[in-house]
Amino acid sequence: MAKFYGKVGYLSTEETSPDVYSAVLTERLYKGDVLRNQKRYQASEGLNDDVIVNNSISIVADSYAYENAFAIKYVQWMGVLWKVTSIEIQRPRIILSLGGKYNV
Repeated sequence: MAKFYGKVGYLSTEETSPDVYSAVLTERLYKGDVLRNQKRYQASEGLNDDVIVNNSISIVADSYAYENAFAIKYVQWMGVLWKVTSIEIQRPRIILSLGGKYNV
């Protein structure tokens, strides 16, 4: 089983000035294991196919991760930001399923 150490991105909405809300990205470092490592290509309208990963990453979660699990948007893995498609909480870990590339 491969090991994981990388950034997990959280997206939240905060009030930047009265009645003005902005999306704020917060990144935190976590360690864990890569449970599944798969990739596939999906046909797209463009010239090249899209790369989709079907990976599952299990992170050792802290209190911030449990409180903000709903806000997890991406994981940085192998130098690329990947969308989190589903989250499963199994204390003391959180299992993140990854999909396509995340566009910031």
